[in-house]
Amino acid sequence: MNETLISAAKDFISDLFQTVGGSHDAEHTLRVYHNAMRLADSEPECDKELVALAALLHDVDDYKLFTTENNANARGFLKSMKVPAERIDRICGIIENVSFSKSRDKKLKDIESMIVQDADRLDAMGAVGVARTFAFGGEHGRSLEDSIRHFHEKLLLLKDLMNTAMGKSLAEERHQFLEQFLETYERETSS
Repeated sequence: MNETLISAAKDFISDLFQTVGGSHDAEHTLRVYHNAMRLADSEPECDKELVALAALLHDVDDYKLFTTENNANARGFLKSMKVPAERIDRICGIIENVSFSKSRDKKLKDIESMIVQDADRLDAMGAVGVARTFAFGGEHGRSLEDSIRHFHEKLLLLKDLMNTAMGKSLAEERHQFLEQFLETYERETSS
């Protein structure tokens, strides 16, 4: 793995996300990257460099944050680093498979996409997932009840949508935390 390229990608996201805070910030991206590398270690057949770059760049063209087309930010960075065109296309293909809304019912075929998707989904679960849900809700004027509804519409579904064995294992504990949180919330808010 080209550590210079990975380091440059980290610098790129740090700069790009300077004005982006809350639920989709540089810290989220770095957590996804660390999750992805942990998952990649359990999948020896994967291309770790593809996983690392896709994880680091997975939100640099997110429509909720940027008004780009065809992964322009990711492609521009990778081209500037002299990454071959076929690798750029492969990385962007992985990025396209990360989103819950775009790929919910889609069966992924390559292990790199599975790893990065699992890594992003893990960051939407557990204590971090709870914090991110309410941060996003605050950013977008959602009520507490709207944010709670998000648990049922997305977060509680993630455990059963994981792709890798390690992703499934890690999701189990985080899913239990989500359920415990909701039970406590309901107990505290019931009249």
